[in-house]
Amino acid sequence: MKRKSIISLLWITLGSSLFFFTFFSDEKSFESFGYSFLISALYAFSLGPSNGIVNEYLNKKFSWTEQTTYRTILGIVATIVVNFVVVYFCNYINFVVIQKASTPEEFFSGKYNFTNWFFVNFALMIAAFLHAKGFMEELKKTSKKEVVQQKLIANSANAQFESLKNQLDPHFLFNSLNVLSALIDENPGQAQKFTASMSKIYRYVLEQKDKELVTVSDEIEFAKTYCNLLKTRFEDSVDFEFEVKKEDEEKFVVPLSLQLLLENCIKHNFATSSRPLKVKVFTEGKFLSIENNLQVREQLKESAGIGLANIVQRYSFLTKENVFVEKSEHSFKVKIPVLTEKMSQRSEIKPIQETENLAYQKAVKRVKELKEFYISLVSYCVIIPLLIFINVTTSSYQWFWFPLFGWGMGLAIQAVKTFAIGKNWEEKEIEKIMRKNKNYGKSES
Repeated sequence: MKRKSIISLLWITLGSSLFFFTFFSDEKSFESFGYSFLISALYAFSLGPSNGIVNEYLNKKFSWTEQTTYRTILGIVATIVVNFVVVYFCNYINFVVIQKASTPEEFFSGKYNFTNWFFVNFALMIAAFLHAKGFMEELKKTSKKEVVQQKLIANSANAQFESLKNQLDPHFLFNSLNVLSALIDENPGQAQKFTASMSKIYRYVLEQKDKELVTVSDEIEFAKTYCNLLKTRFEDSVDFEFEVKKEDEEKFVVPLSLQLLLENCIKHNFATSSRPLKVKVFTEGKFLSIENNLQVREQLKESAGIGLANIVQRYSFLTKENVFVEKSEHSFKVKIPVLTEKMSQRSEIKPIQETENLAYQKAVKRVKELKEFYISLVSYCVIIPLLIFINVTTSSYQWFWFPLFGWGMGLAIQAVKTFAIGKNWEEKEIEKIMRKNKNYGKSES
């Protein structure tokens, strides 16, 4: 047993011995006080450790936060059984062995039923405090753990997303310089026009690369400008066609997605005047599609795979909608989701301060519920025995049954509410309805 626990039990022993010595002892002497202290120590050092051992064992086997219902039920059952056994043992030692006020036959005949019942209630009050302490310690640990986990998730997600976005700037510059380099040898005049146009396009890249989403209209406008650059180099070897519905222009896609996909079309396919590469950009349903006729070019070296992989990964951070790739014998098509709302899964990762505040508010609310319950429990365990004592000593009519059962029913209902027995079912139903409504809203949009 820890030193802190021993000191606490000594204080309990001193307090209870002073109480019984003051109100129930006829002889006011040091010997009488020592006698009260000895008996109080018997109860304190029997009930305290036994309840502590039960509480500690249950805390190891059953988590308060993950198995609240089982932990509550087992705690109640185990506490009642243990306290009945320990109280009867202590009362037997007290009245039969120490005070010699009763014989074993008289003790078990029912003469001390009221006394046993009184001490059992007192013991349950102590056990209630121990269980409350265990619950609060577990809740505190869980709250801290949740906050730390949210921090790790948020930091990891931000790092991955920023890494993906940072690929766009050097990737675009590298490929554009490659095109410019080839164009300088082929057509210096066109290279000058390309350089001027590239500066305008690069400004768009710098402006949009840090955004999560851009409108379809902005992306289409940029893609058309980029296609003009490609036409400058390839002339009639490539042909671009845009068919985007008016109602889809104000929806959202990831920035520079079209540029990366158009670039892939050029990189992975050959284009000549006799066999031009035809690229079509169009909307179909909730997707923006980029389709080209398949004219696979032999790759001198393996592709870095930045383009399509980058788009897929960025979309995975922003939405649950998937990017689809459809390949046939004669065509290759990529379908990227068109989002109706500027929202993302990353936004569901609450800011760190908000997460900490919610965890703190949840803990405060839980502490308040527990505090109210245990105040009611302690009041019940103290006042009801006192009412019974007053009733038994002043009247033959047993009116104490009314507050005993009435208050007891109220306390039971409060216990059910406090320890969330059945609350898991409510939460599951709420989540089910919310998911249903969310899916319904998506199908309509």
